Amino acid sequence: MTESPTPRLVLVAITKHGAAQVATLARALPQADICVSAKFADAMAGLPNTVAAYSGAFKDEIGGLFARHDQIIFFVSLGAVVRLIAPHLKSKDEDPGVVVVDDAGEFVIPVLSGHVGGANACAGQIAAILHATPVLTTASDVGKTIPVDILGRELGWQVEAPKINITRVSAHVVNGEPIAVVQEAGSPDWWTRPTPLPANIHRFDRFDDVDFARFKAVLWITRAEVDEARWQQLQERLVVYRPPVGQGA
Repeated sequence: MTESPTPRLVLVAITKHGAAQVATLARALPQADICVSAKFADAMAGLPNTVAAYSGAFKDEIGGLFARHDQIIFFVSLGAVVRLIAPHLKSKDEDPGVVVVDDAGEFVIPVLSGHVGGANACAGQIAAILHATPVLTTASDVGKTIPVDILGRELGWQVEAPKINITRVSAHVVNGEPIAVVQEAGSPDWWTRPTPLPANIHRFDRFDDVDFARFKAVLWITRAEVDEARWQQLQERLVVYRPPVGQGA
């Protein structure tokens, strides 16, 4: 199985109370970097984490945080975070995952790049450590269905499709429309939620068994070549996943 590299994580605080919460979380995440106001850096004494203590304007730190990290956990108000990160946003394929923890440490909120950037998964991890509640708003997570853009990522699968296909197919999935999942390769253990596979998802072993008139979209897990005629046939209804060689069939 191909494993994703460990994400570069940073914990960020600008207040005394936030710094205390960062110090608590950092003890459980020794691999995480810390970015904190210099006047509260003493709260990090004795931690194994790498600490960057800033003394200028906090807004000047955001560009570097985006460049150096895959996931950023802010102990800063949600509104302030939105305003701070807005000038630095590019796309969901490039932006880091951004998570906000409220001042009381009760709620953990993925703000940016919930799927591709890993913010949703990160929020779940942080919430478990803090005994807090993760607040997920992405439709596939709320609806407990397939996340089209990252299906099989933990198994090393690579998604292959135009962006418009992923957008269109994701909408069909979360709207509960009939979806065919054809698996000809890779591990069968891709459905990891504790709930059953939604009733609108229908599994097949062979692509040729699918009656395309019955389904709004097809998710095809395969190592077979997908020629241009096939893409044209299904237009924006097809997303292909490529498992690593040696995994499954």
